[in-house]
Amino acid sequence: MSVRRMRGGILVAYAIAPVLALAACGDDGGAGGKGGGDSADVKISLAHSYTEAQPQHRCGAQVIADEVEKADVGMTVEVFAGSQLGGDADRISSVVSGDIDMDIQGASALGAVYEPVSVLDAAYAFDDGEHLARYFDSDASTDLIEGFAKETGVHTLGAWSAGMRQFTANQPIRTPDDLDGLRMRFPNSPQFLMNAKALGADAVEVAYEELFLALQQGTVDGQENPIVNIAAISLDEVQDVISLSSHQANSNLVIIGEVWDELSTEQQEVLQSAVNTAVDQVPGCVDDDEQKTLAEWEENGALEVVDDVEVDAFRTQVDAYLRDNFNEEQLAVYEGIRGTAE
Repeated sequence: MSVRRMRGGILVAYAIAPVLALAACGDDGGAGGKGGGDSADVKISLAHSYTEAQPQHRCGAQVIADEVEKADVGMTVEVFAGSQLGGDADRISSVVSGDIDMDIQGASALGAVYEPVSVLDAAYAFDDGEHLARYFDSDASTDLIEGFAKETGVHTLGAWSAGMRQFTANQPIRTPDDLDGLRMRFPNSPQFLMNAKALGADAVEVAYEELFLALQQGTVDGQENPIVNIAAISLDEVQDVISLSSHQANSNLVIIGEVWDELSTEQQEVLQSAVNTAVDQVPGCVDDDEQKTLAEWEENGALEVVDDVEVDAFRTQVDAYLRDNFNEEQLAVYEGIRGTAE
């Protein structure tokens, strides 16, 4: 069974069956295993791919670590930022195997081990970050979260929106036709490449770490990313225009592997509470960073900001494409998401 706690409008989803089972077999309310009762200090590794300047780290991963430290329950969280422990695909495999304890991952990377999760990254599946939170706080997400845990042994402790993804290029992109002839960089994952086709883009697969150079050298004409990611690698230096298409919610899931079952009940509660706090804070931090960055771009002319994108034209085209091309299981997740839209 999955349980959700709404904190300040942001969802937290997690599986409690292991907690109940462990509480039943532990002494004095503690759990068995290395984290049970008065065990030695438990060190948990938390990995992600973001820079330390980005809100996913400042208001997310670091907040989790700080909150756990303050609780003083024989548990510490060590954060490894900037893909120190490997790229997304490598890290999810490591969480499943137990080599990494916790991770902050995008849905498409998780789709490599449980395909239905990748639908969270479908273009225009979510209207905005509040819609993402509303979906996870509804019964519509139950089968997805529980299916992921059953398939992989990995629990979802929380989810947040890290901003909407936007187009950049050297010309405005207001309609699907404006993508004609442009080589647009998309991440190398099945859902992102499906998004490209649905949007009408000519996708070129380039690693995020190589994107600045690819744009600088003209290997690609444009790309799509949330504003915080665009700013993090200074894409305003190699692009002229940002078009606010808001075509995809950049979702992050906070996940934990087998170490969850080795924590005491108290430690589980503290860790969950720490994630709750981060989930509350990240969207606000992202929004603050986005507004500040957009204002700076407009003031210094680094990027022309196009805010009259014909979103309805994109949305209608994308919805028809996805419904025609999703398999039955993917379509069920997609319809569950759209069913929670306002």
